[in-house]
Amino acid sequence: MADCVFCRIVSGEIPGHVVLDTDDFVAFLDARPVFKGHVLLVPRAHVETLPDLPAELGAGLVAASQRLATAAKEGLGAQGSFVAINNTVSQSVPHLHVHVVPRTKGDGLRGFFWPRTKYAEGEAESYAERLRAALT
Repeated sequence: MADCVFCRIVSGEIPGHVVLDTDDFVAFLDARPVFKGHVLLVPRAHVETLPDLPAELGAGLVAASQRLATAAKEGLGAQGSFVAINNTVSQSVPHLHVHVVPRTKGDGLRGFFWPRTKYAEGEAESYAERLRAALT
């Protein structure tokens, strides 16, 4: 879909800090992360919400989410992760995406209040590299 920012990242038309690239899914760092290392996992095909996801991609979406949650712990030293999907409401980009957010005890995240942070210049690639390394 030409006007979808996630489709444009998947196609390589616009840059993204890609950490996972498979036949069916791509994961990249969120440009406005809740915490550094916050990843968005999207299907390559334009699918707007979880109910729209073809059944044959469901297991792959879960498996890739599991891999990313593990990479957050192993690659970033997180104690755990927050994994979430918004459908329509609070979905800032109308392309299905799974948030995988690294968590540590006392990190300040409360409920669904998601404060945002920014990467310093050149810092995002360091986080992307660490996650890529943990995924191999």
